[in-house]
Amino acid sequence: MNKEKLLGRQRLRRRHRVRKRVRGTPEQPRLCVFRSNRNISCQLIDDLASKTIAAASTLEAPLRAEVAYGGNKTAARLLGKTLAERAVAKGIRKVRFDRGSYRYHGRVAEVAEGAREGGLEF
Repeated sequence: MNKEKLLGRQRLRRRHRVRKRVRGTPEQPRLCVFRSNRNISCQLIDDLASKTIAAASTLEAPLRAEVAYGGNKTAARLLGKTLAERAVAKGIRKVRFDRGSYRYHGRVAEVAEGAREGGLEF
């Protein structure tokens, strides 16, 4: 088995291990983070209804105007603040953080810190 296949399987297993413990409800949705090399996106998801409540991405025009490159810590923190503002506007204060298959450091941790600064609790 080649290395890429093995890493892909390990990543999927890690994501499922995290996800089985983190479920979103309408009162406390799941804050799901996705990162690529160039951009970051996050969503608030109600798993019971299978609906996305709010979403934000560094690909959006308002965030693009503030940050030139969407794949760094500065953009991640701003993204967290933006998502928190959208969530608070919809009456959501508490969320459950889903880091997916990523470690809680770097850009993923910055999204969380930005969301906390914006008023979300987790």
